[in-house]
Amino acid sequence: MGTSQSSSGPGAGVALVPPWAADLPPEPEPEPEPDSVSPDPSDTEPSDAEPSDTDDPPPGPATSPVAVPGRFRDARRSLGSFARRGDTVDLRRAVGHYVSSGYGGASTMGRRLAATSATASRLGGVVTSGQSPDGTDLRDQVLASGADANQIVDAIVEAVRPVDGTQDAEASRRAVRDALSDLLEQFPGADPLALDAAQRDFVIERYTALDVYNRFALDMQRTVIEKAPDATTALSRMKQIQAYIREQVAAGFRRARDRGATPTSRGVAAMVRSALAETLLIFEEYLG
Repeated sequence: MGTSQSSSGPGAGVALVPPWAADLPPEPEPEPEPDSVSPDPSDTEPSDAEPSDTDDPPPGPATSPVAVPGRFRDARRSLGSFARRGDTVDLRRAVGHYVSSGYGGASTMGRRLAATSATASRLGGVVTSGQSPDGTDLRDQVLASGADANQIVDAIVEAVRPVDGTQDAEASRRAVRDALSDLLEQFPGADPLALDAAQRDFVIERYTALDVYNRFALDMQRTVIEKAPDATTALSRMKQIQAYIREQVAAGFRRARDRGATPTSRGVAAMVRSALAETLLIFEEYLG
């Protein structure tokens, strides 16, 4: 049903943003324009003000809130109703509670999904240049080995998201592979190591949606399996959930573009972070 194992989801007392899902480093400051002039330090008036003892200290690294007991209770209740009846209203409510109470809101869950944008950035680089993150030319490797399409996809997965023993990596690797499969279905003649802009945007958006879905499935799939009338219905419900998340992620990307975000303005990672922020707000809005 989209994941290799089902889980009852993480319990109380754990960090909502575990160490392996830490925030990405801040975006580099833009370089000044060549014709810009820096102010002369001598033109600046010296300040006589002494630092106050009450001044706030510089901000340190963000800490993660801890999960409270029953964090997924409301999400599971609504998802159980969806599993039994298939009502989209229940699904929307379940996803809204999942973000709001399950992960402490859109902002915290956005941090939890930081690895999604980082992986999307690496994926965007590989599929447009054939270069893995360490600069290795994958094209030469796969051509030298006579690799077929499946082996090329596998090579991209390995370059973009190596195995690290976490569920996040496993789920992300599956999302990369499935996104590339969808790409080749949508664009049969595409070269996975030299995509054009439209093809790259497609695979990045599809990967992002699948990674969000896989995170949801890891936490919540067991509820669907237990509450659905039978296994066939449970499978159908999971497909509905995936389609719903894919639609909302697409809406998040549209909102981000409407606000001026583009994959080339500050990089793919920034674009995906913006789209994820919009998507998570969409999920929460249903509870408003």
